[in-house]
Amino acid sequence: MEVNRMAAARFIRPPRIALFSGNYNYTLDGANKSLNRLVGHLQSTLDARVRIYSPTSRTPAFEPVGDLISVPSVRIPFRSDYRVSFGLPESTRRDIEAFAPDIVHLSAPDALGWSALKLGRQLNVPVVASLHTLFDSYLDYYGLAWLRPLARRQLWKFYGACDYVMPPTAAIAEELRAHAPSTQARVWGRGVDHELFRPERRDPSWRVVAGFDQDRPVIVFLGRIVMEKGLKAFAGAIAQLKAMGHEPQVLVIGDGPARAWFEAQLPGAVFTGLLTGEPLARALASGDIFLNPSNTETFGNVNLEAMACGLAMVCADAPNTRALLRHGHDALLCAPDQPSSYASAIAGLIADEHERRRMAAEALRRSADYRWSKILEDVAEVYAEALDRHARPVAAWRRAPHSTPPSRSGHVEPEPNGLTVP
Repeated sequence: MEVNRMAAARFIRPPRIALFSGNYNYTLDGANKSLNRLVGHLQSTLDARVRIYSPTSRTPAFEPVGDLISVPSVRIPFRSDYRVSFGLPESTRRDIEAFAPDIVHLSAPDALGWSALKLGRQLNVPVVASLHTLFDSYLDYYGLAWLRPLARRQLWKFYGACDYVMPPTAAIAEELRAHAPSTQARVWGRGVDHELFRPERRDPSWRVVAGFDQDRPVIVFLGRIVMEKGLKAFAGAIAQLKAMGHEPQVLVIGDGPARAWFEAQLPGAVFTGLLTGEPLARALASGDIFLNPSNTETFGNVNLEAMACGLAMVCADAPNTRALLRHGHDALLCAPDQPSSYASAIAGLIADEHERRRMAAEALRRSADYRWSKILEDVAEVYAEALDRHARPVAAWRRAPHSTPPSRSGHVEPEPNGLTVP
């Protein structure tokens, strides 16, 4: 990535950022893909030093970006694919203090996040949180719906204790402001890699090898195969399509603990397992209709990837989905948890190829508005604003005068006393 010297010129020296994550790379999901991309952007545009503290495993899903420090953790009993840390051991605290971060970035309201929040206050540095998941929405899928009010109160308590919070949509930002008015909320959306995800990745020969009929549309699921992604609604919609006389072709891209259950519900479907990079983009672009019945998404990275690949979109009608998609224009938004609603929408798209192609083209055009370069730069702006407002006595990282040119290394050189030139 080319260094953005205008961004680097805003700061007097490369910043040090301590990032705390519940899952930085041991399991692949939308949240950690965004965080790794953010770290890469900060390193390349600001020469930032980013030190990440997260649970790890011996078999990570991908190589991490930045300096990853493992924190002690255990597997979650009902979700063994994820791990949880119970806080910061003394050795990790010493490592953080020696690193001397200019800013603390939290990405999950877990025990690690709470401990890091407390430490950030002790270090007298701004604390910024990015909101990736409303975890209380998962409880319904594990027989714990009665805990939702308590869990939601804890979420607002956590985010309300931070200086800045970056939710992915305006709808969540408004809810946050209502429950944590003292916290500054700044929307951090998501982007899509348009070089990777594009309609030109469609591969008819790949469809043939996969066993799909070229003359019938393929319905695609993409994501972690876990119950909170709307698996029951997806399987129910496919069953209803069959009952209506259709012979739906189904492609499932991804893996997860509920895969065996999902395979049993979808006989004849093609399961690719976990795909990344070009194999993922090729498989996705080779589909026709993207069905995402999940109503637990805070943004829906997979929706953007499908849109950029030129698929017709059928999704749950949830507030955060409506922030990205418009019913009847670039998507069909259906009543959540109602398989008949999804089945009816898909049946209409199967019957009307012209409408399916029109809607896919609109979704593709919509995806062009979401580019990572601008979206990631928004985070750097939040960091700068947080540091300006924090007004530390000796600012390690503050806005530099606009008249000061960047150095050859891509950042503004500080005066000997470490302060911005007045």
